[in-house]
Amino acid sequence: MTLHTSLSGARLPETVTTREHLDIWGTRVERIHGEFWTSGQRQASSIHEVSYRGCFKPQLPAFFIEMYTREGDCVYDPFSGRGTTVIEAGLRGRRVIANDINPLSRLLTRPRFFLPTVPEVAARLGEIPPGDRGAGTGPDLSMFYHARTEAEIVSLRTYLLSREEDGSLDTLDEWIRMVATNRLTGHSPGFFSVYTLPPNQAVLPERQAKINRERGQVPEYRDTKELIVKKTRSLLRTVTPEERARLRVAGETGLFLSSDARETPPIPDGSVQLTVTSPPFLDVVQYSKDNWLRCWFCGIDTEATEKRITVTRSLPEWKRVMQQTFQELFRITREGGYVAFEVGEVRRGTLCLDEVVIPLGVRAGFTCERVFVNTQPFTKTSHIWGVDNNSSGTNTNRIVVFRKGEAGEK
Repeated sequence: MTLHTSLSGARLPETVTTREHLDIWGTRVERIHGEFWTSGQRQASSIHEVSYRGCFKPQLPAFFIEMYTREGDCVYDPFSGRGTTVIEAGLRGRRVIANDINPLSRLLTRPRFFLPTVPEVAARLGEIPPGDRGAGTGPDLSMFYHARTEAEIVSLRTYLLSREEDGSLDTLDEWIRMVATNRLTGHSPGFFSVYTLPPNQAVLPERQAKINRERGQVPEYRDTKELIVKKTRSLLRTVTPEERARLRVAGETGLFLSSDARETPPIPDGSVQLTVTSPPFLDVVQYSKDNWLRCWFCGIDTEATEKRITVTRSLPEWKRVMQQTFQELFRITREGGYVAFEVGEVRRGTLCLDEVVIPLGVRAGFTCERVFVNTQPFTKTSHIWGVDNNSSGTNTNRIVVFRKGEAGEK
């Protein structure tokens, strides 16, 4: 691919289709449109294939990691979700910091830095009893699972929670918990449950009972241990020995936080070369509600998590929270470091959040270098969010790139 030099000294692919200039809050910013990353440009690693609501393609952080960092640099995501940014950074030999106020994020991210083998997973699962049918579970889950499947899930949950309580939970247990959490519900035989919505949004029990009636379906037995081994094999299928080693080093030196993005004292001043993130979009995604079943399985207090998560329902409130986030990002970013802040359009395309974000970063002290607008084909996932085309919703990636310090050579 032919490249040309950008204003910052990094290299931009010549896939730019249009350019325009914005004058926002006294700042003149170039906005460029093009297809900068697709699944065809770089095959994403299989290790990313963990479902989570509101996540971007691995090719997005890969683009900026390659552009703005070198091996050994620190890459951060304050709204880490399933860990796409930091895992992509770890695969490339960068140091990592992941943060997300939702504790599920850490449980889904950290295990994928310490990769087991398939035989190790199978052997550990063989040590866990199958469980007793009819054992108390708390919530009624009969609309999701066959009684035998439910017994296996409850037994695995009990094993993991007891190991966590007595301090004996190891990285192999954490891997099994991560995979099982990802297999709890879904719309194919690869999941523990009867047919339901995609795994990134568990429906409430009464809604699942209605789905069962409408489809005339009854939960069939699913061998949970077999499915965990199968998913393990799938997640590991493209990972090379070199990538395994790089991930382990990144995991051993990395930070995995569950803090408010506006206040992250464990991160030292001026320590981050690049932040790549996508914040919670205004009025779109309700993370803890979608993850109630995952929270139950992992022993997470859903009500406490809901209270910790900041949900903004107005533009002024969203701007206030993001302004405080940018101030914290400015503190931890090193001189000459970058922030790639991915947003989209909301309110049926009438509100372009890149234009809202630019003044926030500038007020915090950053220089806004440019805005990338990645055009991409319509995707099935966008249907879940009521997105019909590239003119509205989260199907358009708009990434505002900020730099700490004046524009110039990295």
